[in-house]
Amino acid sequence: MRTRFTEAFGVEHPIVQGGMMWVGRAELVAAVANAGALGFITALTQPTPEDLVREIARTRELTDKPFGVNLTILPSITPPPYAEYRQAIIKSGIKIVETAGSNPVDHLPFFKDAGIKVIHKCTSVRHAVKAERVGVDAVSIDGFECAGHPGEDDVPGLVLIPAATRKLRIPVIASGGIADARGLVAALALGADGVNMGTRFMCTVESPVAHAVKEQIVANSELDTKLIFRTLHNTARVAANVVSAEVVEIESRGAEFKDIQHLVAGARGRKVFEEGDIDAGIWTAGQCQGLIDDIPTVAELVERMVAEAESIIAGRLTSFLDPAAVQA
Repeated sequence: MRTRFTEAFGVEHPIVQGGMMWVGRAELVAAVANAGALGFITALTQPTPEDLVREIARTRELTDKPFGVNLTILPSITPPPYAEYRQAIIKSGIKIVETAGSNPVDHLPFFKDAGIKVIHKCTSVRHAVKAERVGVDAVSIDGFECAGHPGEDDVPGLVLIPAATRKLRIPVIASGGIADARGLVAALALGADGVNMGTRFMCTVESPVAHAVKEQIVANSELDTKLIFRTLHNTARVAANVVSAEVVEIESRGAEFKDIQHLVAGARGRKVFEEGDIDAGIWTAGQCQGLIDDIPTVAELVERMVAEAESIIAGRLTSFLDPAAVQA
């Protein structure tokens, strides 16, 4: 399955494992790369830029195929040393970076000078157009179904993907709500050049999260997510649990961030992933949970997706065409 994305980024399959906090580590990223897809180490999961250098080296011990690093840029009172993380990426010889959050324009000259291709994750067409204008090489467009931050426009992928691809000249990666071959084929039909999956890759053997979390994803349906931070205009989609329900209830009464800060602390979410205590804190998961019913290896997942996608394209979709018209 060759697309503009596979050609430009040198990967076999048009499938991406994007950056996920506490999840994008060497074991998962290397497994994705070895399966012929594109995986991203999450830079800020590593406590320091020096730790990131070591994680990149550890990934290279596990694969000789292309992989990248995600650098999520968020406004903060005490921001991480982004310039130092950026330098760690460049120093390590990484050639593909996924940026997310704020406009990556301040980082692009440094990445471009180092010969690094940049994919920027967006949640709206206007942001995607701006990202193309400032010089990114591809965009990942995140529909409302996604885990994490879907933006404030509430536009699902069925509309957002074609709305973006008709405006952009660079490759577009479809993200949000995709977990299987049907999503891959649909995204390609909507004009995308590949797909990005988070929740689906989180629920694989090589994913570094606790097995209890993976079992919960399998058990959950498409209804088992909550939208938090809606009243703060910083919407995030997370798994439904005791904590996210409490956050939504507090917000319904009118709340400032300080009123829920103790519930949404990152350390609590990390405890979920590391210890498997599903109600220890909030944790991100998308609506595609309803499409996930097993915990395969990454290789099994990618192989299955590609094989089934080819079968759908060559079989089911072709069957709708009039044979006489095809021959003509």
